[in-house]
Order: sequence, then C-alpha cells, then structure tokens
Amino acid sequence: MTATADAEAAANELMPLAEYLGRVLRRLRALPPLDLDLTQAHGNVLAGDVYAPHPYPAFDQAAIDGYAARWEDLAAAGRIGSHPASEGGPRSVRLNVVGDLGAASWRPVRLTPGTCFSVAAGAPLPVGADVVVPVHWTDQGMATVEILHAPKRGSGVRRAGDELPMGRLLAPSGTYVTPPMVAVFAAAGIGHVVVRPSPRVVVVATGDELVDVGRPSQPGQVVDANSHALTAAAVEAGALAYRIGICDDDPEGLRGLLEDQTLRADLIITTGGTGTGPGDMLRRVLARRDPGRGAVEFTDVALCPGTALGFGTVGGEEVPVVCLPGEPGAALIGFEVLARPVIQILAGAEPVFRPSVKAHLLETVSSPGGLREFRPAHVAERRGGGYTVQPLAGGPYTLSGLAEANGLLVLGERVTSAAAGSTVDVLLLDRRR
Repeated sequence: MTATADAEAAANELMPLAEYLGRVLRRLRALPPLDLDLTQAHGNVLAGDVYAPHPYPAFDQAAIDGYAARWEDLAAAGRIGSHPASEGGPRSVRLNVVGDLGAASWRPVRLTPGTCFSVAAGAPLPVGADVVVPVHWTDQGMATVEILHAPKRGSGVRRAGDELPMGRLLAPSGTYVTPPMVAVFAAAGIGHVVVRPSPRVVVVATGDELVDVGRPSQPGQVVDANSHALTAAAVEAGALAYRIGICDDDPEGLRGLLEDQTLRADLIITTGGTGTGPGDMLRRVLARRDPGRGAVEFTDVALCPGTALGFGTVGGEEVPVVCLPGEPGAALIGFEVLARPVIQILAGAEPVFRPSVKAHLLETVSSPGGLREFRPAHVAERRGGGYTVQPLAGGPYTLSGLAEANGLLVLGERVTSAAAGSTVDVLLLDRRR
C-alpha cells in the first residue's frame, strides 16, 4: 500500500467534522435569560422579540428650525426669484408670528388662518400646522415673517409614529444589542430588555513545557501564545473571557483547577494535551468518568490543521469544556470551528456559524485528502460583483497566515487540489467584533 493510500485509509477512520459538530452542538442550550437595564444590555443577545410599546416620534413635531404654518396660507408663494411680482415673478406671503416653540414647549397651541409659529427642531407642532418653512426661505422676521417660497405640504414635519409605529418589531430574538439599537429602544420608551448574558469563558493552557510570554523559547520550553490568543478570540466572539494561564501536567492539580473554575465559568477552554502522546496528560485525566465530576470525550476529527478535539463537562455543575490542540495555528482553527459556535449557542446568538461566500480562487492549492482544511486567506470584493480569495500560509505556517487573514478558505475532505480560477467556499472573519 502506498503512502497516499495509507494516509487516505487513516483519514477514513476520522469522524467527519459536520457529524462531530452536530453531536456537540445538540448538547448545548442557551444560558438563562436576564432582565437588564438598557445601559447594561449592549453586547448581549436578545432573548425575545422586542416591539415598540409607544410610537416614535411620540407626537407631531418640527423636523427643522423654521416657521410652522398652514400650507393653504402659503399656496400663493412662488419660487424665489429676482423678478418682482408686478413683472410676473414669484410672490411672497406675509404671516403673523404669534409665538415661539422650543423642544421643551408643552402647552398645546393652535394655528389660525394667516398666522404661524417660530419653531425649533423637535418642538411640538401646533394644531393645524402641516408644514415647516426653513428659516432661509424667509426674511427671518420676528413679529411678522415674509415667506419667499412654499415647501411641499408636510415638508419639515415629523408625524407621531412616522419612524416607528407602536407595535413595530424593533429587533428579533437572537440579535446582538448594538449602540444604535439601544437608542431605538430608548426612543420607543423601553428601559429594560430581556437578554442572554454574555458567556463567561475561562481559558487554560496546559503543559509542563509552557512558559509565560516575554522571552523566546528554548529547548524544552514553549512560550504560551495560545491562552492569550484564545482569550482574545473569546472576547471577539462576544464572551467575557478570563485567562487563567498555565497549568502543569499534574493530574490532581489539573482536575482541581478546572473544578475551581466551574464556579465562575459558563465555558472552559483548554489548549494542549488533546493527543495520545506520552506528554498528553489532559486527555488521560479528563477522559476518566469519575462520578460527580463529569467527563470529556476526545475525538479524532477529519480536520486540518489539528485533528484531536475534546468536548464534555467538568464539575458537579457540569460546565461545558472545549479542549483544543496545543499547536497555536491548530488551536485557533479549532476555536473557529468548535469553540466559537459553542459560545454563540450559549449566548443565544443567531446565526451560530461565520458567514460564508463563494469566491474565485486566485492560486492553485493542494490539500490533504480525507481532511476538511481551513486555510488562512485574504478575501476581496470584485469590482463587477462577487469575491476573489488569495490563499495565505497554511500547514505548519497557519499561525502567521492567520495574522494576515480576513477569511478562511475551506477545502472539503475529497479535495486534494483546487485549481486557480475555481470557485471555493470562504468563511468571513469579521475582526471588528
């Protein structure tokens, strides 16, 4: 049997990624909802549809600074011009200014024929007014005002409920609360919303070989890049993330540390020790099914880079735990395909997965058969529509490729080579969240 055939046979023994994700994600439920003050709701996910309890604007109001008038009184005014009315040019209309209204005015007033009110933007509209003339279309008079041009009926006016009528769906369940959404809720009279809390995520790096950042690696030492990167990735996914740091390969110390973290975590992410080598202590410790302590199942998945992933629960509270590989590039890819969807489900967010597009491949790439490869890539929109994708460094150089990437090129299990010019799937990495 050839080396290629051996590799394909080994890959056939791995669980397909889609099947694995289905098994894991079906076990999860969103965190219980909370009723939060509007100022605390930003960044959380709505646990139910939100409807407008009141119209917005709440009352008829002036949209601009000017003069609130009856359009019938202005109908005689023509367009601004240089010819006097005696020569057939535009005619002006003069109205009596009977008062001033600001945004804080509250007494109801009514217009009578031939009169108007000087109004500020946001002021309540006088009863009978159906137009606000901009200041620069007048002589800006105080007792009387000359209207040089008649706007269209309804110009400069905002009617109650024009923007948001009462009962309008403001935001559906499962969406993140954004700053503009907070403004909409407040304007509609909403002071509290029911949301899913942001998941509390604890990140632990495991391995006797790990050392803290700030110095280069030496033989027998590896700088802990993973816990820092995964904590940042969890925050980017919308979680409240805490980096615990490095845990040595001590079975009791490892188990005790994880159980302690169940008191503060909705999800624990570990990195390192997921393989079957002599130093992979985490897999041996967490795979034991101890009563009352939970257990983690480790699975060899048809994924590149990194095939060994773990998922289960720890502690009496059965807090979910995701175990990612120790190689930094594989850890970050594992986060994207497994940990990030877990966070989204706990947060009640929709959709769970990154958005994807079809893109025109700019360079021929090869891929290991039998594995679903996620390769760093740069995605760009084409001027005529659609997308192009440029592959970046993958394989052993995935980490450096990810630092430049704004997308992940996805090559399926049956793909061993994708030719330049072919159409491929790309996950979009939105780095703004």
